[in-house]
Amino acid sequence: MAIYNPKSLKAEEFINHEEILDTIRYAEENKNNVELIDAILEKARPKKTADGIHCEGLTHREASVLLACEIPEKVQAMYDLAREIKLAFYGNRIVMFAPLYLSNYCVNGCVYCPYHYKNKHIARKKLTQEEVRKEVIALQDMGHKRLAIEAGEDPVNNPIEYILECINTIYSVHHKNGDIRRVNVNIAATTVENYRKLKDAGIGTYILFQETYHKKSYEELHPTGPKHNYDYHTEAMDRAMEGGIDDVGLGVLFGLEMYKYEFAGLLMHAEHLEAVHGVGPHTISVPRLKRADDIDPDTFDNGLADDLFEKIIACIRISVPYTGMIISTRESQEVRGRALEIGISQISGASRTSVGGYTEEERPHDSEQFDVSDQRTLDEVVNWMMQLGYIPSFCTACYREGRTGDRFMALCKNGQIQNCCHPNALMTLTEYLVDYASEETKEIGFDLVEKELNNIPKEKVKAIAAKNIEDIKASNRRDFRF
Repeated sequence: MAIYNPKSLKAEEFINHEEILDTIRYAEENKNNVELIDAILEKARPKKTADGIHCEGLTHREASVLLACEIPEKVQAMYDLAREIKLAFYGNRIVMFAPLYLSNYCVNGCVYCPYHYKNKHIARKKLTQEEVRKEVIALQDMGHKRLAIEAGEDPVNNPIEYILECINTIYSVHHKNGDIRRVNVNIAATTVENYRKLKDAGIGTYILFQETYHKKSYEELHPTGPKHNYDYHTEAMDRAMEGGIDDVGLGVLFGLEMYKYEFAGLLMHAEHLEAVHGVGPHTISVPRLKRADDIDPDTFDNGLADDLFEKIIACIRISVPYTGMIISTRESQEVRGRALEIGISQISGASRTSVGGYTEEERPHDSEQFDVSDQRTLDEVVNWMMQLGYIPSFCTACYREGRTGDRFMALCKNGQIQNCCHPNALMTLTEYLVDYASEETKEIGFDLVEKELNNIPKEKVKAIAAKNIEDIKASNRRDFRF
């Protein structure tokens, strides 16, 4: 029997089945232990230090107790604490991005994904480099600066050389005032050598969803193809970091397996990265299983109600306070709005989940990876967020200034990152307003920018940011950054 060891490089040891089961039992036994719950909440609370703000976070076992707790006033205390932590480290900034699907050719047999190789009636497509360029221009014309590229696993149709060529094409497209300044990559687990190639290509974050941490379920859900290998998939982040990638993003597909198991496994994976590499995940995504071409989510019996989903988001924010949290257009406007309050710091807008979808006038349905619940335009999403009091940020400065990995986390963990992120958010929002926004969105946005400039505590930074913002408005100068 494998022994739990967060420092081990073996998946069965750092995601240990018996430890997860023991954790779930412990949480159930203590879900009404008010004294323990109060102590856990107090441990997680942000505390002022000589260097700024410090937040200890929680272990997977402590966090599982909070997740199991159903005492109304304690659940409300969790939500309040999640809001406090998010505000302390991320302020009211929300980073904007969009997915870009390169190819839906795939050799895997994943039973929850319409791209599985047995699906013979889905339209298969792989973008040419000219088509990539057209998709990028369409995204630039919306105002996007940050993409997450997606591709099925197919060594013939989607080899690493194809992915690298697409990244190079994306970065090469300069259209009007548009540039894609950061390309995050969500492709199948690969080798250290290939991760080095991705690093050399200038990617931002490497993202890989675990789908499920339950090994038996994982193997049943991935019956054929290279993704069937649980260990190889689960150990991918260690290979990515060995290959020089500083920032990695975790995630599970909630709805495939018991949520308590997935929650504990996800946090154990974060603990493992911290223990081995000295830095935890840069992002954690929280996708839920959604309807797609030949996928009916009702056939899976582990679906999450909205209130439980939101509780999971709050508990992740409390447990891993410095990590960026991502929610996609899988979720509705209503769910996304509540999630922004309690932990989410990155959000997609105007997403199309089909290959070549951005150049289509109407949203294609026949080749989508999943149904898009929030179908608003980027301008509508930006407008909505500002009316809620958030700053939509198109910033990519940390990645391009070398503030990645442990360098980013060192600044984030004492709250100092806000000295960079807040002015950068305002400058990139101003770029968006000048170049792409509707008149109504401009009016709301310029008022917000002026108001938020006054919230920059350092007078020198405030003065520089204000001057840069005026230069953006007055001319075609772009891409100021701290």
